[in-house]
Amino acid sequence: MKNLKTFVIVGSLTLLGACTDLNVEETDSRVVTTTAGAFTGVDPAATLTSAYNDLRQMGDQGNIYALNEVASDELLVPTRGTDWGDNGVWRTIHQHTWDATHPQVLNTWNNVHRNLFKLSQLIDSRSKATPTQLAAAKFLRAYWLFWALDMYRQVPQRGLDDARDVAPTVLTVQQTVDQITQDLTDAIAGLPTVGPTGNTLGASKAAANYLRAKFLLNKHIYLGVAPVAADMTAVASAVDAIAADGFALQAGNYFDIFKADTDSETVLWTDAGVGNRIWNGLHYNQTAPDNTGGGWNGFSTYADFYAKFEGSAASNEVGNGQEQRRGFVPKDGSTLGIGFGFLVGQQYNATGVKLKDRAGNDLIFSKDFPGLAGNTERTGIRVIKYHPVNGGFTNHNILMRYADAHLMKVEAILRGGTSSTTALTLYNQLRTIRGASAAGAVTLDNVFDERGRELYIEGWRRNDQVRFGKFNVPYGFMQNTQGFRSVYPIPAIATSTNPNLKQNEGY
Repeated sequence: MKNLKTFVIVGSLTLLGACTDLNVEETDSRVVTTTAGAFTGVDPAATLTSAYNDLRQMGDQGNIYALNEVASDELLVPTRGTDWGDNGVWRTIHQHTWDATHPQVLNTWNNVHRNLFKLSQLIDSRSKATPTQLAAAKFLRAYWLFWALDMYRQVPQRGLDDARDVAPTVLTVQQTVDQITQDLTDAIAGLPTVGPTGNTLGASKAAANYLRAKFLLNKHIYLGVAPVAADMTAVASAVDAIAADGFALQAGNYFDIFKADTDSETVLWTDAGVGNRIWNGLHYNQTAPDNTGGGWNGFSTYADFYAKFEGSAASNEVGNGQEQRRGFVPKDGSTLGIGFGFLVGQQYNATGVKLKDRAGNDLIFSKDFPGLAGNTERTGIRVIKYHPVNGGFTNHNILMRYADAHLMKVEAILRGGTSSTTALTLYNQLRTIRGASAAGAVTLDNVFDERGRELYIEGWRRNDQVRFGKFNVPYGFMQNTQGFRSVYPIPAIATSTNPNLKQNEGY
């Protein structure tokens, strides 16, 4: 079993408003001050624990996850009667009609920048962190800087000794790129080598190399230039370094990767519960021993996304020729009656009896929706990777996975990087191990689709769509072609309190 130890939470997170001026509550990091109130450091051990706890934010179903998945072609949250109406917040995200007052845009901004400020306190020499603590803190700072850059393109930065009435300065894109580059260089040098056998909670060289590959693959998007061949070669080298630490594509059952067991792919995980990934799409009458109340009947996907996978279009029952990653719907009551992957068609209970919806209709998940509103309990294909048969609320949420890195290397080669292995060979290695047909050629469009098949609902789809130029291409109920939507607005409350922030184009 993976080491499922739980870090002690040092402080609670405030979701609204608290970070627009980049202040951190003392309980977040145990700030050490003089009697005059000057910053003299934080408790490094407690602050690093708190910073690792912050990774649990990635297990939320809203905020940063929703802005990267519900905004994409992978997930939508249809309103069913009044269920999931929530004043339109989910529909707004999916239709790309958000503005600078959207609560999840604000929550994400606050959380990311609160995390960054805490880490800057820890990294400051007055906190007297050990070299290992410092390397971990720089990895985590690079992680949150990546998300700030990717989603907002602006990073306000308050000096640790600044008074509250001093407006934070704002890093340029180039300054943020330079800071991430330096932080990752320092982290890779100082972090331990941890392979899949000893895959415990915490940062490692492999995690830092994964983040380096992800960052370099996207860097040209942030700078508004063409891909640089040297950067793409560096992506391939970073992936090779992860493999050298013992990580590899997982053979066997694809869905076993999402158990809380040791596998060859999990590079970084957080001890956030996986309940949001399980129950937010399952029907109210789909239950498990540790959740007799059933699912929440919300998150679903499109028929067009489902059609990207090999297999019969008629159903997703066992034996219909589908590739592993599309999953299956059991009819015999196995796996608590709940399928893996894409749940479409008639659903069954743990004894193999057809399930009904609350009105007594057969619980048949349809492929189509009448719209984002006006849906029944049965509309929409549901998606599940983590599974209640392995524990409906297990604290094991994967953040970085080797198959993602493997596909980053394929893409980097196609974008001009060099490697001793061809892009087609690598591409087919993954497809073959997942039970999909080998291809005779590979293009960037193939890689985009393969990333969808491999990494669906893992939090990367918006990032991929932006990089491949597909985020503003209409699909389903998303018909907004405004290019500026590839970047989120700076929250209105942040621009109103910090004159150094300038609202992003189009907002």
